Amino acid sequence: MTDTHTGTAHPDTATDTADAADAADASGPPRLTRLTFHGPLSEARADALVGRLARNAPARVLDIGCGWGELMLRVLDAAPGARGVGIDVNAEDLARGRRAAEVRGLADRVEFVEESAVGTARGPADLVLCVGASQALGAAEPPHHLPEALRELRRLVRDGGRVLLGEGFWHRAPTAAELSGMWPGASAADHHDLAALVELAVEAGFRPEWTEAATAEEWDEFESGYLADVEVWLAARPGHPRAPETRERADLHRSRRFSYRGVLGLAYLTLVPVVGR
Repeated sequence: MTDTHTGTAHPDTATDTADAADAADASGPPRLTRLTFHGPLSEARADALVGRLARNAPARVLDIGCGWGELMLRVLDAAPGARGVGIDVNAEDLARGRRAAEVRGLADRVEFVEESAVGTARGPADLVLCVGASQALGAAEPPHHLPEALRELRRLVRDGGRVLLGEGFWHRAPTAAELSGMWPGASAADHHDLAALVELAVEAGFRPEWTEAATAEEWDEFESGYLADVEVWLAARPGHPRAPETRERADLHRSRRFSYRGVLGLAYLTLVPVVGR
């Protein structure tokens, strides 16, 4: 699945953008400074999710494939007694998360750890966030990884806790032409539909407290923000030594985006573990 994000700027975005722009002249375009979330997530939906998750008063929050951990930091803001751990393998994103935690006064309540999530011993937690990162929980290829990933999420959450799962699904079966324009080797078997996705969660020992999906507007905002830094950089530096390869990557991503636009969805499932499962 594609990378996933959106939103209004961080408190530290202006500094990040300026630093990245200075470096960009030598090394290439700045990276993802237009995004608050690494996925199609609006401020309104984020506020509703955080309010619902914080209402359960989690003491320990675990974020799988956290990136820069924006949603986790917002939960910690809303639940003053909570402490968080985010794990990811991207050092640059983790560093961004640490800077954001410092700015918000949350550095003593959160840890960003560079490590694999496979077989993690970081649980159990009262709240587990896994948004666009279920593939990080096992070795199987999507979508065959989902049963194992859901079992892992059940292992990592305490009875009475919550899991927020952000997972791709097909709004409808993609056509052969659409699949040919997506990621390499794209297949209709790469994702389930929403009903099948929810059933897999139930089979793994959860009940769905809340089921929702990113809107077309959230996807468009995310995809535009994902490439915005690169497009502005390319427009200002057509003769830069890195422009040809950067332009090729940007054009390929944009082409793929329009192949899955309106076909690929992202579900946000708030899951309650069944006691004893």
